Amino acid sequence: MNTGFLNQIPREIAALDDYAAYAKNNLSAEAWAYIAGASADEYTLEYNAKAYSEIKLLNTVLTDVSHGHTQTQLLNETLAHPIITAPVAYQKLAHPDAEIATAMAAQAQDGLFVLSTLASTTIEDIVQKTQGPRWFQLYFQNTKQQTLELIQRAKAAGFSAIMVTVDSPINGLRNREQRSGFSLPAGVAAVNCQQVLTPNPIKQGESQVFQGFMSKAPSWQDIEWLMKNTDLPVLIKGIINPKDAQKAQQIGASGIVVSNHGGRTLDTLPSPIEVLPQIAAITDYKLPLIVDSGIRRGSDIFKAIALGASAVMIGRPIFYALATAGALGVAHAIRLLRDELELTMALCGCATLADISQDAIWQK
Repeated sequence: MNTGFLNQIPREIAALDDYAAYAKNNLSAEAWAYIAGASADEYTLEYNAKAYSEIKLLNTVLTDVSHGHTQTQLLNETLAHPIITAPVAYQKLAHPDAEIATAMAAQAQDGLFVLSTLASTTIEDIVQKTQGPRWFQLYFQNTKQQTLELIQRAKAAGFSAIMVTVDSPINGLRNREQRSGFSLPAGVAAVNCQQVLTPNPIKQGESQVFQGFMSKAPSWQDIEWLMKNTDLPVLIKGIINPKDAQKAQQIGASGIVVSNHGGRTLDTLPSPIEVLPQIAAITDYKLPLIVDSGIRRGSDIFKAIALGASAVMIGRPIFYALATAGALGVAHAIRLLRDELELTMALCGCATLADISQDAIWQK
């Protein structure tokens, strides 16, 4: 990785996507392949952004929005805006300050930060060096005891919700990453995990996928066990099928992250924004829905909220901003999105997030 980090925002950066070129220059070719790549032929990665461009807005004019704001309530948090930094793993690949820089930026922009189980910074260091609302993203560990210890650490450190990822019990076909020969460099590791997650040993004739990795994959029963063993709200991340969303609501999940993992796990899945209206309808608009994957503009956030989202999460662009200018870059990226969201709201006649509805979407 280069060390060409900037202490100011380049004047050429006017939008979120502008950070990518700077990040690519600062990252090793292997690290770039890891974070920018996706599964198999990367069709889902392409769909994610394209889906937003195909949704057209229908504005309303001559509306008084002079009292407008982007404040929202999400579970136990009152937030200044609905933009959440996603739990991207191994942020030390992007910048020495890693997750601390991202958390500081979220704090500076009055936003919500989510820490990955695979973070390269300890839970305790995040709490000691940053403030602001924070949630913890959970991958189930090798044993339930290890999983329980991890969420207990998060709770003791003041994390106020658990976001459990369920759509990647096994890595996708990361062909771009494989071709690059990516491996974690020295000094970058999942420092909060007790040990590397390992598949069950297999016998001759058994499948490394089915009897190996998937034998340890969590089930709905494990989610129910998790909810019984913590008093923190539990959100389920990685739901794309409306039937799974309905099941999550039935067992008492506090929220859902409608996500295809940024296209990194299973290729040719639909974009979350495509299935969001069905998920909102099948959960009767009563469950907080967070959407990620493909959001690059404030207008994308507006569209997501219009179609049923409560908030959005931003992943790769946050990593790119971090690799460009550390905490300053991440704070700027969040601010860009918020400014664009406010502009879109104003031009569509929506003073508050509650005013945004499907009426603002052009229906063919």
